[in-house]
Amino acid sequence: MRLEAMAVMIPHVEGHPNRVPFEGVLTFVNAPSDKAPAGARGHRVMLTRDAAEKALPSLLGMAIDYRPGWDGHDARRKIGILTEANVAGQRLVVSGYLYARDFPDVAKAIQAQSAEAMGMSYELADAKVEDMRAEVWKLTRVTFTGAAILLREKAAYRATSFRMAS
Repeated sequence: MRLEAMAVMIPHVEGHPNRVPFEGVLTFVNAPSDKAPAGARGHRVMLTRDAAEKALPSLLGMAIDYRPGWDGHDARRKIGILTEANVAGQRLVVSGYLYARDFPDVAKAIQAQSAEAMGMSYELADAKVEDMRAEVWKLTRVTFTGAAILLREKAAYRATSFRMAS
């Protein structure tokens, strides 16, 4: 197994009221998505390991967002920050903080969901697709611009996950 990792070191502040840690599986590498993500013109996608590893630095410091109903992305509803990203096996694992004091209603809504219900989805720019005519678009270069929390059933990769610390 090969592991690639990056993190932004944010000093620990015991009991910080606005930083609630989270972790999740953002996506999978070298595996086709279960369904077509938004922006892929109906194509399923596969993020290559090489593209994901090279793009890890672009994830750090990016925001995590949500949409009411937990069914997609809304880049104007930023509720936290990504501080760590690792490729472990086929999983791209992320962690960071939600701004729970600033968005108490969102934090409570996440906690009200079962742990198995929540997933994640990435946001990209500057994606390079190997063959635009292929049934599954192979992403060979990407820049991550953020991530979203959503219901697993709404995610392009249904095995993603999201968990807030209690």
